[in-house]
Amino acid sequence: MNTTIATVTDQVRQRSRATRRAYLDNMAQTRDQYPPKRTLSCGNLAHGYASCAADEKKTIRAMKSPHVGIITSYNDMLSAHQPLASYPQLIKEEARRLGCSAQVASGVPAMCDGITQGQPGMELSLFSRDVVAMATAVGLSHNMFDAALCLGVCDKIVPGMLIGALQFGHIPVGFVPGGPMPSGISNKEKAIVRQKYAEGSANKDELLAVESAAYHSPGTCTFYGTANSNQLLMEMLGLQLPGSSFINPNHTLRPVLTRASVRYTIEAVDKNYTLGDIVNESSLINALVGWLATGGSTNHTLHLVAIARAAGIILHWEDIAKLSAAVPLLARIYPNGSADINAFQQAGGMAFLVHELRAAGLLNEDVLTLTGPGLDHMEQAPTLENDGEVKWCAAPTQSRQPDVLTGVDRPFSAEGGIRVLNGNLGQSIIKVSSLPHDRRKVIAPCEIFHAQADFKTAFESGALNRDVVAVVRFQGARANGMPELHKLTPYLEVLQNKGHKVALVTDGRMSGASGKVPAAIHLTPEAAADGPIAKLCSGDVIALDSEEGSLTVQVPASEWDTRPCAPAPARASILGQQLFHYMRRSVSSPHLGASCFFDTDLAE
Repeated sequence: MNTTIATVTDQVRQRSRATRRAYLDNMAQTRDQYPPKRTLSCGNLAHGYASCAADEKKTIRAMKSPHVGIITSYNDMLSAHQPLASYPQLIKEEARRLGCSAQVASGVPAMCDGITQGQPGMELSLFSRDVVAMATAVGLSHNMFDAALCLGVCDKIVPGMLIGALQFGHIPVGFVPGGPMPSGISNKEKAIVRQKYAEGSANKDELLAVESAAYHSPGTCTFYGTANSNQLLMEMLGLQLPGSSFINPNHTLRPVLTRASVRYTIEAVDKNYTLGDIVNESSLINALVGWLATGGSTNHTLHLVAIARAAGIILHWEDIAKLSAAVPLLARIYPNGSADINAFQQAGGMAFLVHELRAAGLLNEDVLTLTGPGLDHMEQAPTLENDGEVKWCAAPTQSRQPDVLTGVDRPFSAEGGIRVLNGNLGQSIIKVSSLPHDRRKVIAPCEIFHAQADFKTAFESGALNRDVVAVVRFQGARANGMPELHKLTPYLEVLQNKGHKVALVTDGRMSGASGKVPAAIHLTPEAAADGPIAKLCSGDVIALDSEEGSLTVQVPASEWDTRPCAPAPARASILGQQLFHYMRRSVSSPHLGASCFFDTDLAE
């Protein structure tokens, strides 16, 4: 096994010994004192199955077979979640066929960053993860269920569901995907028109036509952002059936795999494959390795830390950086390449990826998955048999599209591309997998902004036609919910394409869209917590060096130490933001998961 993988896994395990033990003890105590259904009074149970058919009531009342709770994020506004409409009925039918039962336990909110991008609603996005976690816990808190299936896809929904479900780690929990939409207009064409629009050489109608051709049907967006990274992570954790993540919603395998998810989850009850046992230090490191090997979304430097903490595991950004240095980049998917997630699937998908990582000793073998112990099943891809059943077959030994998915013997890069920057401005994350080497170090005067709109105004006036480090601050979780700053990307790329040295420094997020422009993101402490970024003044020279892992401002220490922090800008509370003020007051720092749930002392 790779030495770094083994060492980091052991370091995480040793660091988490006390907190992990406390988590597992709590799950065992819950299972012993409150076994599902069995401690409910007659009145409790009657309320729980009042709406069920007579045969379902009989099955539940007998308590001889598993009862499955369904947590769903279905709505028909979001393309990724619209296919989930039929899933509960499929799950109930399959459970009934197996002599079991199922009910929808709760719905959870599902917001789309694509819709709220650059809008006030984006300021609720990150906090929606914790709301989803609470909604998941509310549904399962009725204690009616021996197991659960989570129907979720996109950015904050899947991490939120998992954080909430981990509070019920004494039962099995599976995740059921919806799949990506078929490929539309190429990402390259879309990016070209976006840049033209930023430059003023394409109009709004032209841009809308391109965007509508890219996001055109039910299913997950096809670029490799947080939503598709979520699906990979659930497979790598062993919570989603092997090879099920990236099959299109209208594929004949899709309902067959959903039924198979029910079967494996019900079997997991008898085998005592609990969520708390499946999500452990080894499987978490495997998920990180898969995510790094494919150039996944930087949002998971927040989500994976928070997920780990929900399972009593203490994960640090430094662990991620160490793994990244040892894990080769095996996929080129937009924004780290021109291909989309459908091309990744066609090239060999998850089965080939796991095969390659495993062959190189980059995965922990001592794991439990929903389908059983070990990783053998994860190297297989699903196919449809003539009898309508699913069969898993061995992974291809060669990539079908080596320019999209490659083997460990010829990686696109020797590293996964996530690095940690430290310096007198604090600590931040940078993703370098799409950065040419000549763009990985930028030294330039900074220009301060407190909103994306202010940056756009400066760009359009021509004031940024020079070497510049754009500092967009008061974008952290305490300030305004830590929105993603995708709107900046086309403008920054235009400046960079003109030959200027350009970088972004922010206490906000960039997500899966971070790519060709060096971006120090998730900077902590944030400006609203009097972090050093709040001391910066336009004209200060900032040095961002992703090779050395440093982020510094070149101001004499005597001046820097006495310089005051800028005050936070006044902000309106609109579109529901008022309800989330309490979360901004209690949220933890990004390196602790940017969560409202967990004691910050856990990570010390």
